[in-house]
Amino acid sequence: MEMPLPDQSILDRREAIFARLRAILPEEAVITDLNETRAYECDALTAYRCPPLAAVLPSNTAEVAAVLALCHAERIPVVPRGSGTSLAGGALPTADCIILGVAKLSDVLEADYENRVIRVQTGRTNLSVTGAVENNGFFYAPDPSSQLACAIAGNIAMNSGGAHCLKYGVTTNNLMGVTMVTMEGEIVQLGGAHLDAAGYDLLGLLCGSEGQLGVVTEATLRILRKPEGARPVLMGFDSNEVAGACVSDIIKAGVLPVAIEFMDRPCIRACEAFAHAGYPDVEALLIVEVEGSEAEIAEQLGKITDIARRHNPVELRESASAAESAAIWKGRKAAFGAMGQINDYMCLDGTIPVNELPYVLRRIGEMSKEFGLDVANVFHAGDGNMHPLILFDANKPGDLETCEAFGAEILKLCVEVGGCLTGEHGVGIEKRDLMLDQYTMADIEIQLDVKDVFDPRWLLNPAKVFPLKTTETRRAA
Repeated sequence: MEMPLPDQSILDRREAIFARLRAILPEEAVITDLNETRAYECDALTAYRCPPLAAVLPSNTAEVAAVLALCHAERIPVVPRGSGTSLAGGALPTADCIILGVAKLSDVLEADYENRVIRVQTGRTNLSVTGAVENNGFFYAPDPSSQLACAIAGNIAMNSGGAHCLKYGVTTNNLMGVTMVTMEGEIVQLGGAHLDAAGYDLLGLLCGSEGQLGVVTEATLRILRKPEGARPVLMGFDSNEVAGACVSDIIKAGVLPVAIEFMDRPCIRACEAFAHAGYPDVEALLIVEVEGSEAEIAEQLGKITDIARRHNPVELRESASAAESAAIWKGRKAAFGAMGQINDYMCLDGTIPVNELPYVLRRIGEMSKEFGLDVANVFHAGDGNMHPLILFDANKPGDLETCEAFGAEILKLCVEVGGCLTGEHGVGIEKRDLMLDQYTMADIEIQLDVKDVFDPRWLLNPAKVFPLKTTETRRAA
């Protein structure tokens, strides 16, 4: 993956830059030793690495503003970083950049249960937001698989979702306001605890902008009352296509489960060996969960199981206890870690119309044979957010390149059937050169113009989202 050449003038001034950073931050918050900066050389897309010039860990919004103002004045690129769980290379550094990590910004600032909102610093992990309110009967809905580790800052940057996004939506549907710092060091407020903000939808523009427009330090999030109860049902099928057709029929029937998750045989076996969830050995598995009162759960599951039976499931098992429900979800939540134990893999993130699931799954199987690489499928089937895991050997020459070429064809297929390149992982460096497969150059130019307004020197998160040649042209202007 091509990256821009570092600015030699920045490298030549490194000691002076370090001294100025230490003048505005505590000594321990400025990391310049090469061995220590290697902790920031990549994110969860580990195939690409580059140690940054330095990393800084501010503790509050004012310190973030001071760092950005300094970097703007010195024309130093800045890569914002949450927890580094990005699967698209969204936090990959350049050799002349400063990594700005928000890990120390982890406080709960306010919990307003009457108005169902919570205000947090954005270094706080996703799962700990629910942890802060669950004793009062509330929860935060977006639940990425990495929710134990991923930060709210990264969730906002990539508009992350999770297993329960079918009913509750993704981050943008649960984000009400932010405190953001521009590249010039200006602190601005967007949205707030109210239902809607007047004027342009700048909050909607910011969510999913991948650190291109500013650094979010605080977020006001929607919290919800916990449902009375929830129950998953496990469905096993003898083919991926049949499972995909079942998903499509559930959605067409007007039933709205809280989640519909899909796993194929390679993923099922890996998850079972790892989590011992009691999964059947079938070609494809669906986990469908509904929630509400006991009467609501029974009615919804009745409709869903009736639909499933029309597809001749190999196994149809409704959870009978809280422990069984936890085991079912433990297996699904462990999928990426379980697969990582057995193989190197690249996790994709294309999104498609639900009715195209059978066709796309069949084509992925055919392409797997064409490229000579196995694929494990695990994804949020209810909203068509696919996560094919392409298995490859990182130590085998040419395997990574073949994997990338295969992945590009899968993502192009998603666009061809009416979908898009990403559902929640973002574009990062992984998909930037595929943007013209989804957008016209005129579309791209409009997006570049928006970036010009917020970051005219093109210093924020360089080499991401847009084709590299277009961004380098803007940076040089």
